[in-house]
Amino acid sequence: MESSSENLVKTLLRNPSSIKTKSQAKQLHAQIVKTRGSRSVSLATIILGIYSDLNLLKESLEVFNNFRYVPTKAWKSVVRCYSCNGHFRDSLACFVEMRGWGKLPGSDVFPSVVRACTHLKELRVGESVHGCVIRFGMESDLYTGNALMNMYAKLQVLSHDYHVFDEIPQSDHVYSRRSSLTQDSEIGILINELIRSEKSHFESLSGRRVKNATGLDSVSKIFQMMPDKDVVSWNTVIGGNVQSGLYEEALERLREMSNAYLKPDCFTLSSVLPVFARHVDVLKGKEIHGYAIRHGFDKDEFIGSSLIDMYATCTRVEDSYRVFNLLSEKDDVSWNSIIAGCVQNGTFDEGLGLFRQMLAANVKPVEVSFSAILPACAHLTTLHLGKQLHAYIIRVGFAQNMYIASSLVDMYAKCGKIMTARCIFDRMEIHDSVSWTAIIMGYALNGHAREATILFENMQHDKIKPNAVAYLAILTACSHAGLVDEGWNYFTSMSRYGVSPDLEHYASIADLLGRAGRLMEAYKFINDMPIKPTGSIWATLLSACRVHKNVELAEKVAKEMTTADPGNMGPYLLLSNMYSAAGRWNDASKLRTNMKMKGMRKPPACSWIEVRNQVHAFVSGDISHPCYDQIHVALRDLYERLKQEGYVPQISEALHDVDEEQKSDLLYTHSERLAIAFGIISTPAGTTIRIIKNLRVCVDCHTAIKFISKILGRDIIVRDNSRFHLFKDGNCSCGDYW
Repeated sequence: MESSSENLVKTLLRNPSSIKTKSQAKQLHAQIVKTRGSRSVSLATIILGIYSDLNLLKESLEVFNNFRYVPTKAWKSVVRCYSCNGHFRDSLACFVEMRGWGKLPGSDVFPSVVRACTHLKELRVGESVHGCVIRFGMESDLYTGNALMNMYAKLQVLSHDYHVFDEIPQSDHVYSRRSSLTQDSEIGILINELIRSEKSHFESLSGRRVKNATGLDSVSKIFQMMPDKDVVSWNTVIGGNVQSGLYEEALERLREMSNAYLKPDCFTLSSVLPVFARHVDVLKGKEIHGYAIRHGFDKDEFIGSSLIDMYATCTRVEDSYRVFNLLSEKDDVSWNSIIAGCVQNGTFDEGLGLFRQMLAANVKPVEVSFSAILPACAHLTTLHLGKQLHAYIIRVGFAQNMYIASSLVDMYAKCGKIMTARCIFDRMEIHDSVSWTAIIMGYALNGHAREATILFENMQHDKIKPNAVAYLAILTACSHAGLVDEGWNYFTSMSRYGVSPDLEHYASIADLLGRAGRLMEAYKFINDMPIKPTGSIWATLLSACRVHKNVELAEKVAKEMTTADPGNMGPYLLLSNMYSAAGRWNDASKLRTNMKMKGMRKPPACSWIEVRNQVHAFVSGDISHPCYDQIHVALRDLYERLKQEGYVPQISEALHDVDEEQKSDLLYTHSERLAIAFGIISTPAGTTIRIIKNLRVCVDCHTAIKFISKILGRDIIVRDNSRFHLFKDGNCSCGDYW
């Protein structure tokens, strides 16, 4: 009579899938060895299959390495187990040796092998495996087809020039059946044989694949040939279309999926939401949002993050925030999505606040977290916080991440620390177009045009093709330094690199000519543009008319500007200021009355300074700051010392119809001077003072700050709405050209 343990073993062997845990599998294995010995190939194969299904690689290999003659099922189990445990090189090596022994693969092994090719980014080997699939008639298998589509979709942009098996490192897994598989050139030879035999078969049998077809072509062809398709199949082809920018095709596939009576899942929705973000079609995005709510997907983290990104891209950051708040669980992806959405939409303080909340929620920042938040530090010139983030980045080992390093370059440059930005740039192992553009724009904004032009040429020598943003950076550098001929040459060279000038590039040339005093040339350039000029382009010329005191042309430009942008108060303000500076008080008064009738209000000039991690704001003539009495005393003392150094107020900058003494008083309470005075009384001697101003710094303040930097021996950095000014020893980095 058979024992109960023997009956149990028989029952389990008839239904191996009933084994759910490592403990149960090892107990069964031990019982088999005890009652039946360890020589049965069929029993060992069953046990190996159980271990493999549970992803127990060590145990699987212990059984596998005891075979004298390895059966086909055992090979398949190990190939699958290697792949499921992330040992993709070993999985492919095992598959190649299996084929070398003449073992026939099947639909139960191909998905794992294709998955290994995908993770290793080895398209050449993947194509050969596809040939093997065709040879053995497995093209119609659902899971193999899905795996092949996923591989082509993900590897469609990769070059065939590099292959992972050209130089195969030693395997880090100590349980490999034959260590030579991944330690010598044998695997390379086997792989090349596989490629030659299977790829030629693949190409001859699959006349349906066009030579040099893209990966997406392959995805579409496999999809069309599959007799059965599940949600994964549709998701893969939809995702491939989105990844390739074929948004209309992606939406058409989504409609076909619905017609096939298959319901979109979370992956489907998160794939198509970027389409509506790209087209800024918030209504279509809301339809997807509604579908997600009706089917209970809206609480899913991936859907939530995609919705946050979609609404943020459509400039609906309030909706992004609502979606974020409704998520029951917030992971690092959803946190980073809402932070990036805030920063991209200019709500920098909110982005910083959310970053702090993420840390308080014990969500560890990842690399993309820093790429998202550093632009906020750059815009707000919060150098102290930027330095703290930089220190954290170094501690966690993210400093060599190309995107983070580029963000650090941008942050330090926009905080006036251009040499620190350059040091980070020079330490980068690889430079892409983003990092080159960041350092070129940094030098441009900090008034170092020649360095910017040298870097632009170095970028081209480094075989990096300049894009539209890089050209904008170099044109900005030329504009801020008066390099008219150089700027024009760069502008005309854009077509050689296949870059079409857009409005920003035309605006830079108009600004370049206007700053240089070539006003009529700039006026003709704008009128002759192939693109209809916007109000912002006319504004650059109007500002130049003010600098060069050409009231007549300013009136013509202001008329063009109000036609292009009727709701913009800029032309009224600039023209009113020009009338005031020219003493045409009646004309200035009429313009301001007209502005009031239209409901237009001038934005107040405001400056900010950060002291001891707190930002202080000042408005011109403001007396509300708690330290105003000390600020007032400091300003009076500075004013006297400035006059002793030879400073003479330029009262033409005080645009009010009052006497000269009152004009002088108005000038010395401009917002940037209030901020500088507060910085003087709040920081130790010799400390650099950094302020931001929302408008262009006036000529008189620019002159006064040069004197202040000389008298106090302090560096003063002012970032206005146009550029950076580094005042040092009585000089400014802009060379008085701004």
